[in-house]
Amino acid sequence: MILISDLKIGIDDSMDILEHKIRKKLNLKDQYMSFRILRESIDARKKGKINFVYQVLVKVDREDRILKGIKDPNIKFYEKPTISKLEKGNKKSEGRVVVVGSGPAGLFASYILAENGYKPLLIERGKDVDKRAEDVEKFWREGVLNPDSNVQYGEGGAGTFSDGKLTTRIKDIRVHEILNILHTHGAPEDILYSHKPHIGTDILRNVVKSIRESIISMGGEVRFESKLEKIEEKGGEICAIWVNNEKIITSRVVLAVGHSARDTYEMLDKFGVKLLPKPFAVGFRIEHPQKMINKTQYKEFYNHPRLGAADYNLTYQDKNTNRAAYTFCMCPGGLVIGSSSSENELVVNGMSFHARNLENANSALLVSVNPNDFKSGALGGVEFQRKFEKMAYELGGGGYRAPVQKVGDFLKGDLSKSIGIVRPSYTPSFTLSDMSTLYPKELTNTLRDAIVSMDKKLKGFSHPDSILTGVETRSSSPLRIVRNENTLESESLQGLYPCGEGAGYAGGIVTSALDGLKVAHALIQKYKA
Repeated sequence: MILISDLKIGIDDSMDILEHKIRKKLNLKDQYMSFRILRESIDARKKGKINFVYQVLVKVDREDRILKGIKDPNIKFYEKPTISKLEKGNKKSEGRVVVVGSGPAGLFASYILAENGYKPLLIERGKDVDKRAEDVEKFWREGVLNPDSNVQYGEGGAGTFSDGKLTTRIKDIRVHEILNILHTHGAPEDILYSHKPHIGTDILRNVVKSIRESIISMGGEVRFESKLEKIEEKGGEICAIWVNNEKIITSRVVLAVGHSARDTYEMLDKFGVKLLPKPFAVGFRIEHPQKMINKTQYKEFYNHPRLGAADYNLTYQDKNTNRAAYTFCMCPGGLVIGSSSSENELVVNGMSFHARNLENANSALLVSVNPNDFKSGALGGVEFQRKFEKMAYELGGGGYRAPVQKVGDFLKGDLSKSIGIVRPSYTPSFTLSDMSTLYPKELTNTLRDAIVSMDKKLKGFSHPDSILTGVETRSSSPLRIVRNENTLESESLQGLYPCGEGAGYAGGIVTSALDGLKVAHALIQKYKA
């Protein structure tokens, strides 16, 4: 097949013109050919012009002859990447593989294991996605929190209630395998080629459920409301776990618990599993009118039906403190949502439906922190998060009302007394507050400077009526469960495979799923089915 890159068509051009451009590039006349899109992106760099840019894979007879006379560097023979065959190991084990956690890492580890005949047992402390959604929506509506069934815990993990972004900078061929599995289970086809693919929380819930059904159909078992309570070891190797007071014999455990499983972290720390604190970030959610973001990014094309809701990605470096500030998990046309998992602690996140058609855009606005900023010990970062989540709960006045402040007031250090053109999307309620009282002065000042600096890159970012909602503290895990780089097993307990975002080895849906896939491969290569 032939790979063609940098094919451009105008924003108002029909997709039919793409075939015409392919034929012209390859000097084809009437001979049969077929093509599929490998990548689609938007080029809006030139004023007054927007192009869609494509990379396509073309199938046509006599490819060598066609390519012989072409010297265009954007046209070449396509060599399909090869994946080495997965050889099964021969080590015997006790019991079957147990996967703890049904977020992207746990789901994909279970899927790959089941596909290869290992019949895993997948346990999840939260509920299945349908029951979980009922609990989450009740929390958003009434402020009634279920500590074991919420935005953090339950089928699909925290990403189920998000924008469902699938962007990643990782150049690993197995990413395509992940996207294909998601598409096979109901994700839109455009995730296979879009430059910035996303699913949306509404579609993602059904995708998650479909993957679970496939795991079961291939011999796996899934148990919800099943919490890992403790582990047992013999001779430095895991030999059993306890789940809901039931002892399960196993010598292979994939630990994919997510970044909010604080009680699991504490259990592992007491048991002696090696944990290390690591850098993460804290901050707020910032909301703007989506229409303003569209106009800033797309200018006169902002309302064009082919473009949809615009996004952004902004960074800032404080030269005095060397702290980084950045936007993260931007949700076009979305909502700021309550994401608490503990009583009397408040944390927020962002979410979008697939259509991304709501009034506000929101993004995390974060500043980096590192182990020097919090108590020593592996769990120091966890306590750091808790401190500010409790303060946010109190600043909001209890009942999971979120503290909010207009950006203009935050920059001046004034208490917000009214709402301007941006209505906070957070529910069940919010309280006008002074957000500068939450974080240490150095972090607050970095966030203020970042807002002013980011406005130079994205006009309107510092609009005085834009809204800050607090706090966002769960952007990534505050620790790492240390594992061997080669075997992917815990350095301190053989047979335990720390995995995904909660273990400190991923960030986001795709990287977490990829880490789950890698761990499944490591298990398969070592153990018999």
